[in-house]
Amino acid sequence: MKLNIALTFVIGLIALSLSAQQPVAIYNPDADAKTEVAAAIAKASAAGKHVFLQIGGNWCPWCVKFHKMINEDAKLDSLINANYEVVKVNYSKENKNQELLAALGYPQRFGFPVFVILDAKGNVLHIQDSGYLEQDKGYSMDKVERMFLNWSDYTMKEAKIKYGK
Repeated sequence: MKLNIALTFVIGLIALSLSAQQPVAIYNPDADAKTEVAAAIAKASAAGKHVFLQIGGNWCPWCVKFHKMINEDAKLDSLINANYEVVKVNYSKENKNQELLAALGYPQRFGFPVFVILDAKGNVLHIQDSGYLEQDKGYSMDKVERMFLNWSDYTMKEAKIKYGK
């Protein structure tokens, strides 16, 4: 009887360990990021939005934390969907998307995740080092929200009206 209990316990620990090690699937190493970005630019242009590039990898714990935060918070999710077309650009040993990242000004120099905001014509408006958005062992909700608000198409248009050109 004790052997059965011990065996069940060991099998349970092994199963728990294996499930905890399952890789997250936020970024797709097989995706054609250039094509996805081009499609997002076209959609953003038609919808009066900007494009938000979330660049990172499934291997990156800070990438997973950011993804989880913005997808689990209804306010942030709504803010992003109203103002941005989102593309998750993979950076991993399988696919570094070097050509696309070179065209964007090498945002990976800031580490991961890194965020790039494009206007509806595909011009880089902003590269955000995610380290400035961190707070404690996660991200600051206020800083992340402010980033999305400050770089939205609406806010940029208002700034142009207020400050000229």
